[in-house]
Amino acid sequence: MLKDYERKKPENKEAINAEIKQLRELLLGQQQLLRDAKLPVIVLIEGWAAAGKGTLIKEMISEIDPRFYRVVSPVIVPETEERYPFLYQYAKAIPENGKITFLDSGWMESVVRKYLRHEITKEEYNRRVRQVNEFERQLRDGGYLVLKIFLHIEKDLQFERIQALSDNPATEWRVTEEDLWQHREYKRFIQAYDAFMDKTDDILPWHILDGSRRKAAVRDGMKLLVQRIQHGLDNGRYVGEPFKEDFPLKDMPKLADVDLSPTIDDEEYKKELKKLQERLSELHNIIYRKKIPVILCYEGWDAAGKGGNIRRVAYPLDPRGFDVHPIASPLPHELNRQYLWRFWTRLPRTGHICIFDRTWYGRVMVERLEGFCSEKDWKRAYNEINEFERQLTDWGAVVIKFWIHIDRDTQLARFNERQNTPEKQWKITEEDWRNREKWFQYEVAVDEMLQKTSTKNAPWYIIESNDKKYARIRTLKIIVKALEKACEDHFERMMN
Repeated sequence: MLKDYERKKPENKEAINAEIKQLRELLLGQQQLLRDAKLPVIVLIEGWAAAGKGTLIKEMISEIDPRFYRVVSPVIVPETEERYPFLYQYAKAIPENGKITFLDSGWMESVVRKYLRHEITKEEYNRRVRQVNEFERQLRDGGYLVLKIFLHIEKDLQFERIQALSDNPATEWRVTEEDLWQHREYKRFIQAYDAFMDKTDDILPWHILDGSRRKAAVRDGMKLLVQRIQHGLDNGRYVGEPFKEDFPLKDMPKLADVDLSPTIDDEEYKKELKKLQERLSELHNIIYRKKIPVILCYEGWDAAGKGGNIRRVAYPLDPRGFDVHPIASPLPHELNRQYLWRFWTRLPRTGHICIFDRTWYGRVMVERLEGFCSEKDWKRAYNEINEFERQLTDWGAVVIKFWIHIDRDTQLARFNERQNTPEKQWKITEEDWRNREKWFQYEVAVDEMLQKTSTKNAPWYIIESNDKKYARIRTLKIIVKALEKACEDHFERMMN
């Protein structure tokens, strides 16, 4: 790529300016069509320091309504200070339908700099390349128009531009130690950029622009953007085909085959609850010090006892170190983004615990059965979710997923109790009764979900909850055991 790049011959400036003017007019006309078609656009601008990334973005946005675009400059912090997964800040920045996000540098710059700084290993570098390909494919398959541009300049020209910026009191602040380091290590950087682009060009291609010719680079960048948007307008929103990667899966029983008879007597329940909550409190302190993030996922039948189960888990935790996220129907700004966005934005920092009361699995349950997404969307989601959870565990998170399970008769009894008890009536809705009518359809969907997404790194646990007290104790035991193992594994990694 960069090593084979050939600079183009100089062009007439007046002709280039005329082309830029025409492209601005085209972009001005496209923005309303883009909103009407509800097509989201991401423009990633990577390249050398002083290559003109800021100028290119400035020219691209000059004729766009400022209410419908956003420019994001992701921060590259040292790996030792990072508190969220690698892709967190990029996933958080994806735009709503009909809007555009411009990224002033992004995932390539982050990976390359940290690798050359020896902040991440070769193994971690390869993981992040894989994650980038997964992320880009999920965006593409979810209907995002993604344009990736690299602005290229030679080392001598970079030096001239850096020197000019440094000599001017008004612009010297724009030259950082990181820029100077990149210039000194130009040869290593060009090799690293080349390698990264070679590995991430198949799903969404890279476009290399000649940054030595500022006006031509603006013209070429705007032309790429106009063409990308027009292609989307002409062909409609792309919907990716389902695909399957071989994840290591755990064998899961069908819900109908689960024995729901286990119970626990009151005396043993009180004793076990006290012991497990005390241990969980101790482990919370340990995982905070070791900066281990924990993500607990709750799904289950209506009236299965998720709320009471979550309360017993949350009670011993330090309230400053955990969050509970009750997930309802997506709000308009959530519905207008890729479905995993609202979960990316709710992830915990390292050392914190996040409890999801309902999760991203709505994609393959309620959205599937109620027709809120296409068949391609929910069939593709199994693999996308496995990728998402692998990215979380690659980051170091403990991910545990619970299906809180009851039988149909128990659900009916609990529904009737809620209906007939004034202080509990708020817990029962018409939607609960409608969902109950689709019990067997949901059972088929849940069985498929458990079979396809219970991975070794993020397993499902079916919690027998006809006896709510038994379910709470079993859940606490699973969490305590998993956190103890995570602390032991962390200790072994530190010793090695």
